This record gives sequence, structure tokens and C-alpha cells, in this order.
Amino acid sequence: MSGLAAVLAGRHTPGIHRWESALDVAAVRHAVEQAGWTFGHVDGAALESRSEVLRAIGAALDFPPHYGANLDALHDCLRDLPGPTVLLWEAWSGFARARPADFDRVSRVLAERGPVDPVIEVLLRGAGPDEVAPLLE
Repeated sequence: MSGLAAVLAGRHTPGIHRWESALDVAAVRHAVEQAGWTFGHVDGAALESRSEVLRAIGAALDFPPHYGANLDALHDCLRDLPGPTVLLWEAWSGFARARPADFDRVSRVLAERGPVDPVIEVLLRGAGPDEVAPLLE
């Protein structure tokens, strides 16, 4: 968990990273919450469309009921997060390979952080295209 620990401690810049860890979701949640960050988890195994992915992210991050599950709504709701957040996105590669343009659009919105926006670390867990995001070790 050293890469994630470095992000949580402020020693590594948050962003979108591929993450190879065998820790179970509960252990990751515990570590993230102990550091005072919010945690969300997306199981992307059955997600095939951009709208499904956006709905899953909204559910994982407990977005309000009026969340429109589109890129503009994602951007707006990310700006309203209560504080630093880790989003663990498992089985992301099926969507990334099947819908690369949509994956790129969603990733860009997740990565787009202004100076006053809450910090978000997206952990892409599992195998996937190497060019998508750097590896967090």
C-alpha cells in the first residue's frame, strides 16, 4: 500500500493511477478513512456504457439524487465532495478497451482539479492498457 500511503500522507500527487494491490476493499476503505479521506468503490466488471460508469461513480461517491449521470454533472459533483477522496475502480479495463474515447472523457473529468477543488485519487485496480495511467507503486 506504499503508493497509496504516500498519496494519503501528501507525499505523492493524487491523480489517476493504475494500482496493483491484493488488499480487499474493506482494508483499503479502512486505510483511506483512517487518514481522514472519503472512500468510494466501483466494481466495473459489468459496466459497458459511459452512462453505467457515471451512475456507478455517482453511487460510489454518494452523489445527491439530482446527479444527472453525465460528464457535466460528474464535474460539478466532484467539486462538491466534502474533502479528499479515494475512488477505487476495479475491473476498469473492459470499459477502457471497449469504449476508449468514453473512458478518456470520464478520466479527464476525474483528473481535472482546480486549485480549490477537493483532491481525488482514482485507483484503477487490475490489468488494463498501460498507456492509460501511470502505475502507483
